Amino acid sequence: MGGSPESLFCPLESRYGRARIRALFDREARLRRSLRVEAALAAAEAELGMIPVEAAQAIGRAAEGPAVTLERVDHLEAELKHDVMALTRALAEAAGPAGRWVHFGATSADITDSALAMELDESRRILRDDLTALIRALVDQATRHRATPELGRTHGQWAVPLSFGYKMAVTAAEFLRHRDRLDELTPRLVVGKISGAVGTGAGFGARAVEVEERTLARLGLRADEGPTQIVGRDRIAEFTNWMALTAASLERVATEIRNLQRTEIGEVAEPFDERRQVGSSTMAQKRNPMLSENVTSLTRLIRALALPPLENMVQWHERDLSNSANERIVLPHGILLLDDTLDKMTRVVVGLHVDAGRMASNIAGSRGAAMTESLMLALTTRGLPRSEAHELLRNLTREGEGPAQLAERAAQDPRVTRLLSPAEIADQLDPARYVEAAALKCDRLVARIRPRLEA
Repeated sequence: MGGSPESLFCPLESRYGRARIRALFDREARLRRSLRVEAALAAAEAELGMIPVEAAQAIGRAAEGPAVTLERVDHLEAELKHDVMALTRALAEAAGPAGRWVHFGATSADITDSALAMELDESRRILRDDLTALIRALVDQATRHRATPELGRTHGQWAVPLSFGYKMAVTAAEFLRHRDRLDELTPRLVVGKISGAVGTGAGFGARAVEVEERTLARLGLRADEGPTQIVGRDRIAEFTNWMALTAASLERVATEIRNLQRTEIGEVAEPFDERRQVGSSTMAQKRNPMLSENVTSLTRLIRALALPPLENMVQWHERDLSNSANERIVLPHGILLLDDTLDKMTRVVVGLHVDAGRMASNIAGSRGAAMTESLMLALTTRGLPRSEAHELLRNLTREGEGPAQLAERAAQDPRVTRLLSPAEIADQLDPARYVEAAALKCDRLVARIRPRLEA
């Protein structure tokens, strides 16, 4: 990614993604990670007496210094048609006479897969912070609206009331599960290898295990316990499928906000800068949920990117290159887009306008029909068989019965009034009373989630 504004090819270069992630995948940053692996390998081999200490020190200085440049590596790759060979030759040039010991006993994937593990570790730390920020924003909304009544909806139809806070707490718990999944898979993801051509370590001789352990320890990595020439690709497939899961949850939230912001519902609205922001080039009144729609669009792409890593698990014998090219695209693009959409959804939730008055109005618009469960259970408690109470209320709430409130109809029906007084009927049809259970459940969820946000 990069280039002048006139030459940009991919929208991620100019339209999506944040600077922190761009820096992570910058070509210079990637070069420096690979050089760190080469330097760590040389240092480990020197400790074990496999190469001269002075040579390892020279290699380390060359790897850390400015002598190995992208320009030189690119020039060599154009000639050699091999990226890691170009890297090692550029490093050997910079190391002088010690260059003969660069890459001693190693194979290309030792360098590239270990550097990739470092990159993935940095990425997952950023994504974990993103998740924590989103969970915190959801918990804040949950606390604020713990007892704010809102119509629940199933199959796109009015159901029974819940609290808007409970809806936010449920979503916070979902994203906390994603953070837990990320923590659980991290030991399987942040894994490198220094084990040579087909994973046996034969090129390092009797010190193979020690070379790998010492090299990877310097890089903060664990070793793949059973690599081929490459680290097992099931590890990367697990991570990209985790990204797909997280993306699906992001779209779920974005879709909920988009639906609740529909003009005819109007219960929430994502932030909108009234002084400057434009919703439509034609319709000046528009306040579109553009961030949520953007999240919806990009998360669909993240999920699509989960497929190639599954295919990459299938290799010819000890390895081939069928994974290499698409991983260069899938991983930076997927990570950048997930970071981008997590950040956008956090901004939406933090600035979400919640219209409690409209929520109350929509509940009232059901004319009490959204409260039939409460009344049915009260009638059952007083002696009416549940099936009869259900049929009674089904008839009282049928379409075509006119504009009367359910409370009025119930108060005129002797099957109801012989069991419940008008005051008791009104109490059963009070949404605020009905969502008390949701508020308590919201409190319990928040109490479980909040202490974990600092972990």
